[in-house]
Amino acid sequence: MSWSGRLLHIHIAKRASLAMEELDEAKLVAGRGIDGDRYFYGTGTYSPKPDAREVTLIEIEVLAALARGDPPEPGKQVELAPADHRRNLTTMGVPLGHLVGRRFKVGETVLTGGRLNFPCRYLEKLLGRPVYTPLLNRSGLNCRIEVGGLIRKGDPITPLED
Repeated sequence: MSWSGRLLHIHIAKRASLAMEELDEAKLVAGRGIDGDRYFYGTGTYSPKPDAREVTLIEIEVLAALARGDPPEPGKQVELAPADHRRNLTTMGVPLGHLVGRRFKVGETVLTGGRLNFPCRYLEKLLGRPVYTPLLNRSGLNCRIEVGGLIRKGDPITPLED
């Protein structure tokens, strides 16, 4: 696998439904999540779910496609800012769909891709916008933190050979 990407945005919310707060850097803790985030504290909307949701990622390329009205609803444009999508990390140049079950580095940390994320009606309710259908099959990646540490905006994201 030959690619490299970059971390553009870091967001956390202290509790479910609170607005996302952008950070310049964050501490990732293996087995817990991002220090200060709702999933770190176990207070996220989906905290009781059994999948790895220590940190979630989404591609900036998806947000650009939504703004252009690209499939799955051609002609229907949806503006979704990095603080709106409720994922923790916004990436550029990272093929998230290829990282299911794979290990990769973000700055000094190592993450393992879990399952691809599904959009939810809860997000539509919070935003008051029709984002469910446009986010189908491109709603990000849930990950487990294998090696914790600091991450910073602008950090490289690179695959690891297993």
